[in-house]
Amino acid sequence: MSDAVDERGRPRVVVTGLGVKVPAGSTVAEAWAVLLAGRSVAGPITRFDPSELPIRFGCEVCDWDPVPYLGPKESRRVDRSAQLGFAAAADAIADAGEIGADPARCAVIAGTGIGGLVTLEEQVRLFLDRGPERVSPFFVPMMMPNATAGIIAIHFGYTGPNLCIATACAAGANAIGEATRLIRDGSADVAIAGGTECALTPPAFAAFARMGALSKRNDDPARASRPFDADRDGFVMGEGAAFVVLERADRARARGARAYGELAGYGTNSDAFHITAPAEGGAGAAACMQAALDDAGLGAADISHINAHGTATQLNDAAEAAAIRKVFGDAAPPVTSVKGVTGHLVGAAGAFEAIVSLLSARDGVVPPTANHEGIADDVAPLDVVHGNPRTIECGATLSNSFGFGGHNATLVVVPAD
Repeated sequence: MSDAVDERGRPRVVVTGLGVKVPAGSTVAEAWAVLLAGRSVAGPITRFDPSELPIRFGCEVCDWDPVPYLGPKESRRVDRSAQLGFAAAADAIADAGEIGADPARCAVIAGTGIGGLVTLEEQVRLFLDRGPERVSPFFVPMMMPNATAGIIAIHFGYTGPNLCIATACAAGANAIGEATRLIRDGSADVAIAGGTECALTPPAFAAFARMGALSKRNDDPARASRPFDADRDGFVMGEGAAFVVLERADRARARGARAYGELAGYGTNSDAFHITAPAEGGAGAAACMQAALDDAGLGAADISHINAHGTATQLNDAAEAAAIRKVFGDAAPPVTSVKGVTGHLVGAAGAFEAIVSLLSARDGVVPPTANHEGIADDVAPLDVVHGNPRTIECGATLSNSFGFGGHNATLVVVPAD
């Protein structure tokens, strides 16, 4: 492990625990294996009848049971998004081992794009169909976006900073980045940070379809999400959660903790351009990537691989490719997008992809971009890893997350020494 402070005298921040509940698996090992196989998990929706919807497939967390984590009573009082988020965070905390920190020095930051959408829709239907007396007294705490952060803190007794980040598809990455800042500035010694989302509901599908954002491949869901591909036609909706445990490198070393890697750089900014479309030419994304590199004290040549936002929409992939060219020029490192496998996890995407980036940096291997068969003219000449995993030199990995509203977040992770 590296020295306790970086070249600016800030505490180094390492990741000592990982937890996921995603369509590719309920453990990090399961999900990593599916990603390396490049096997899409998209399929027909099973949680509700999608027959009247224009898009009838997505990436679900299958066979989910919250009871082992929350018990039968509390499970009924927690929205699916917070159930998944709490479980991922609990797994990350268990993975980190005996943290042994002062609870007042433990922060929780949970990102989400929407929050308790399943509960919101169910309770509105009850109100309209059966009247106000049928509305649950738990409606508000189940619906509110900050429920996940609150539940984590309550269960584990963490009384330090507790925040909810709601920056759409950048939320999970922003949560990890802001948690890193809290540790660097001395506001916390340990932080549990990540993202969660469950927006697999009929109105959400209808709304995203009306926007033209979703792939229309109802007849071939497994091949629908095609990041950077010439035949891409939109993203595939997913759900899930991913959390990490971050802590000061010196305390992690003192307690003999395993470090998956270091959170070395963080950049965040706004396109200030359009409520859904990325800035033309990827200007905001490029500035965000450069800010993350500067924060890490690294240059473009130090990056061994880019874990792209790569949603498989026309505008996003073209803008991100343009941004990568602005920052890296003709020497851009290999690029991958896991959304070909898992679909788009919205508020959880950036956190899950940060975990993937940590594993890539540690193991020196890049998962293939599923369903990528031919580079699109508007993203060429990106070196998109596809077909099979690619072995690379273990080194710094850059992970991008961009959200509606013009929110941009980039993380830089490096292997632990």
